[in-house]
Amino acid sequence: MGKTPFIIMILFILFAFFLHLLALLKIFPLLISVPTLFISILIFLFYLNNRNRFKGF
Repeated sequence: MGKTPFIIMILFILFAFFLHLLALLKIFPLLISVPTLFISILIFLFYLNNRNRFKGF
């Protein structure tokens, strides 16, 4: 169960990257794909940074 969020986030990034490739081919709107890719990468980096944070005594 511990690796489930990590795998879901990687799949979301791959999906957003695929949408971005379609947007560069002018099949999908670029206005939707760019924020989707940015948000997916931002959430993934926030998750990686916040995992092992020391919360105090």
